[in-house]
Amino acid sequence: MQNFDVVIVGAGAAGLFCAGVAGQLGLKVLLVDHSTAVAEKIRISGGGRCNFTNVGTTAANFLGDNPNFCRSALSRYTPRHFIELLQGHGIAFHEKHKGQLFCDRSAEDIIQLLLAECDAGQVTRWQPCNLKNIVFSASSPDETGAGSYEIGSDRGMIHTRSVVIATGGLSIPKIGATDFGYRVARQFGLRLVEPRPALVPLTFDGDAWAPYAQLAGLSLPVQIEVGSKKEKTGFLEDLLFTHRGLSGPAVLQISSYWQAGTPIRLNLAPNTDILQSLTHAKSTSRKLIANELATQVPARLADAWVQQGSGVGHNWQRPINEATDKALTALAERLTRWELTPTGTEGYKKAEVTAGGVDTRDLSSQTFESKQPGLYFIGEVVDVTGWLGGYNFQWAWASGFACAQGLAATLLKERAHA
Repeated sequence: MQNFDVVIVGAGAAGLFCAGVAGQLGLKVLLVDHSTAVAEKIRISGGGRCNFTNVGTTAANFLGDNPNFCRSALSRYTPRHFIELLQGHGIAFHEKHKGQLFCDRSAEDIIQLLLAECDAGQVTRWQPCNLKNIVFSASSPDETGAGSYEIGSDRGMIHTRSVVIATGGLSIPKIGATDFGYRVARQFGLRLVEPRPALVPLTFDGDAWAPYAQLAGLSLPVQIEVGSKKEKTGFLEDLLFTHRGLSGPAVLQISSYWQAGTPIRLNLAPNTDILQSLTHAKSTSRKLIANELATQVPARLADAWVQQGSGVGHNWQRPINEATDKALTALAERLTRWELTPTGTEGYKKAEVTAGGVDTRDLSSQTFESKQPGLYFIGEVVDVTGWLGGYNFQWAWASGFACAQGLAATLLKERAHA
């Protein structure tokens, strides 16, 4: 049987970072993953350049049943800390959009940084290695500490005082996503917030979507919203039409807040006053309505929209000077207040992250230790989900750092009493 201070399960962003920090704080660390490759989600993120953080990160960029849970960890390890780490490794990066930072060269730079940090902490890595079971043994009355764990694995039995679950969620199963973390949480009686796909394209009924499928590939900036009154959430981002529904940053963002059976609302021309433009054109132009509309929105969208007029009691396929004020008002309202109800999402295969997860009521916001002594959860497996734009990687770094600090403090305390 091999002995370690901590076993970290999952060699993704959170697991690798936590392992490196914990090792450099003096812990004997074993990092285990069932896959041969490390950090596949880092490798494919950001078009291969990894959107590794967002300089504007705050707790307001995250959702979960307890949105305040993330505040402590985010305040103790900020984007500035990770940027300084990158600079220390000589990794070049740039800001692309709305505070999003990307590697100049490749996401592989981030992976190599994390592996180098693990090497600096003398972290032992077992990959591929499947875990068979995790058994907890409480301390006897004359021992210090809360107990220990024995873990069965492909490479033999492991003894450890602490276990960190950093196995991520269910999104993108083709790169190895599993429900292992949720199963461990259930095994030890921890609560779960039902996992669901997030940052994911939305889909619509085939027949109902037919008039819009012709717009597949079209992208434009929109204002998108869900909810109402105090529960309303909105984003100003780019929308992408697809053959099955809607995607693009706007839809990925709103999908984390969308609830099945509820509508979304879209303003397809958020940066212009469509009605004012059409009304002015009516008095100065004899062009078709679609041609005038195409000066404000993409031509393909303008053509598709005017074709729908007969379905809502208006003739929009005519010269604009022949249109009634009522018809132009209806056209403008349909473009700027388009309400439609998705029938579902593209699911975990297309979801960038998984919302829900281990209930934060059962975790310490300071150390990420659960109510089960010596068992920790970090990263995506926890019910903390960031917006699109580097926030989820910052959560991986922050939760991993806080957990490593907590592990080191506990170990030092135990050694002082030994």
